[in-house]
Amino acid sequence: MSRSTGQVIALGGALLLTAPHAISANSELSALKQQLAQLEQKIQQLENNQAAEKEAKDSSESGIKVGGAIRVNYSTNSYDEDTKNRGGDLDFDVFRFNVSGEIADIGVNAEIRFFDYMSVVKYAYLDYDITPQWQTQLGLTQVPFGNDPYNSHSFFMSPNYYLGLEDDYDMGLVMRRKVTDNWQLDLGFFKNDELGGIDGYVEDRKDRYSIDIVGIRADDEGTYDAPASKLAEQNTFVARYAYHLEHPTGSTAIGVSALSGGLHDGNYSAGDYQAWAVHLNSNLGNWNLQLQHGQYDYQIDATQRIAIAANATYDTMPTEATSSSVNIAYNLSVNYGPITHLQLYNDFGTIYNKSDASNNSWMNVTGVAVTAGPIFSYVDLVHAKNQPFVGGTLSGQSDDVERRFNINIGYYF
Repeated sequence: MSRSTGQVIALGGALLLTAPHAISANSELSALKQQLAQLEQKIQQLENNQAAEKEAKDSSESGIKVGGAIRVNYSTNSYDEDTKNRGGDLDFDVFRFNVSGEIADIGVNAEIRFFDYMSVVKYAYLDYDITPQWQTQLGLTQVPFGNDPYNSHSFFMSPNYYLGLEDDYDMGLVMRRKVTDNWQLDLGFFKNDELGGIDGYVEDRKDRYSIDIVGIRADDEGTYDAPASKLAEQNTFVARYAYHLEHPTGSTAIGVSALSGGLHDGNYSAGDYQAWAVHLNSNLGNWNLQLQHGQYDYQIDATQRIAIAANATYDTMPTEATSSSVNIAYNLSVNYGPITHLQLYNDFGTIYNKSDASNNSWMNVTGVAVTAGPIFSYVDLVHAKNQPFVGGTLSGQSDDVERRFNINIGYYF
């Protein structure tokens, strides 16, 4: 019996005790008891309705939600004469679906992307909150390395993406500790890459979202050739720790990341690889500052270059190098018609001390991200040297600085 119901019955009892003796007639007493019973029934019905509404609300919050995006891309550059003569090209970029939600306390998260040149699953994993502080993720999930969740602001991300050290997704298990007591910790074990490793049942190993090693680059092979000697990562352990400092103008996360794993050629173990990074992500009022510095090393005998793949393309990079990046952004709330938010940024990253003696790579992106209702757009001016997707490669020997002007417009639903 609820508290409100008990109060009504107590009130009714008090009325019976204090009423005049004339009400003690059986007929009148029976009528009063009937009224009390009807009132109690109405209160119970209201409580049942409230419980049903709460249950329906909880059910809607724990259901599966489907969203996505449609994006187009305009670009012109300095390294493609045909594109320059046409005044640039407007291309379909991607049509994607996102699934997220929770059923029976188990969360599901997935994204599939449809390009005109490939279709890929970016991520697909289940999550479960073991405790209020710890969550576990199982499946094709993000490798916790570097600034969280990205070490960049632009559409092109930082050079770390092209090393496979930013926005990378592999098959494994991650334990994530939420930010409590000012610190967070991510621990991961990844059995292999997103395409099943060296013997994954896929038609084309270069059709993937994340950059991964796919082979040894022989001296007589071209930069963009499919490798004759295949390799793949296996049994990778990853850890990322960050300490969060609160200050009057915002917060700063100072962290360190490290990973170590093996390489396999399909028959035998073929080497190991490691990487580490120190990083900082600071919000100071409307400003955001990101710093990151690290190294990676693929320990493979008799080679200084490896074949990598993603976005339906093979490429080449040195087995060992150092990377550094400095990114700054300013967030501005505006009211320009449908435009409500602008983020102005400049991201700079470089890769140097390369094992194959190739020239340094660097990329500087100056741009603005525009939010207008369901429309989100990047407008980027890129200057780069020996940089993938900007007329170069990480193992390049060019001294030319290439340019690319890029506008990516997406409708998100």
